[in-house]
Amino acid sequence: MRSILLSNVSAARTLTLHNISKKSTAGKMDSIMETIRYYMPMEDPKVMAKTQAVYPGAVKSVDLAARLNAALVRHGYEKESTLLATSLCCDEVNRELEQQLGKYYGDHFSMGGLAGFPFGGVTSFGAMAHHIPTGGNCLVVYGPHVGIDSDGNVGKVNRRGREHSGACCGSATAAAGFVKKVMAKEEETPGPLSSPLDAQQTWVGTMLLKHGARLDRADDPAAELPLALFDSQDEFMKKIVKAGCQEVAAPGRIALVGGIQINTPVGTSDYFLPKIFEIRNNKGELQENLMDYLVAE
Repeated sequence: MRSILLSNVSAARTLTLHNISKKSTAGKMDSIMETIRYYMPMEDPKVMAKTQAVYPGAVKSVDLAARLNAALVRHGYEKESTLLATSLCCDEVNRELEQQLGKYYGDHFSMGGLAGFPFGGVTSFGAMAHHIPTGGNCLVVYGPHVGIDSDGNVGKVNRRGREHSGACCGSATAAAGFVKKVMAKEEETPGPLSSPLDAQQTWVGTMLLKHGARLDRADDPAAELPLALFDSQDEFMKKIVKAGCQEVAAPGRIALVGGIQINTPVGTSDYFLPKIFEIRNNKGELQENLMDYLVAE
């Protein structure tokens, strides 16, 4: 009788341990799958379709970096002697493109501030130029950004740990609101800056003012906003390059890549809508127009 009881107890213990082992294994698998879903989640086809519908020609960040590198290699750029500089918004959602480019060119020099404007100006360009490896070239990537959230809303993005999507780019949205009030004569055009407290945002709004009517006419102002901002930033960047290009030691060249970053929910690649891809010499003269390399296939 005792042996039977011991046998039953042993069997029960074995069964219990087996069940615990199954649950433990299942728990581990759930944890592993959750980790995989976080780092390699499925891309959202709705967001991808919306991106191409609103910004046709937009390229995934990883593809953009690869195409840029391939094009520049054909034109004499080498990884070891190329310095990457960016002028992208300081918003944390904008780092994916820099990370992809960093796989080819390493650490980057940052010129950008709110909304992606190159607030570092001529001084930052000159400093960057003096950091280029001897005999090398620079690659300058710049532009504003816009979000597309999981519901397909342009001008918003889903952020880590936030229940609802929010404005993206926040600085651009605030500037557009300012421009709208100025046009409605509810607010005055700002005079000369007297304090650095919020100088960058004041300038973003000021430089967007000339596009007020354009935004007012747009079918979708949120989608048009980054396009208007890009035109202002491109003009600004070209002035900086013209003023500082001589700081790049000959025969060094300046590759300019301008466009619009498109931020998407976690799991879907960010995109970039290329508007400019060209190479200039250290006199600021256009040498090559390479936009064909970035056309989406």
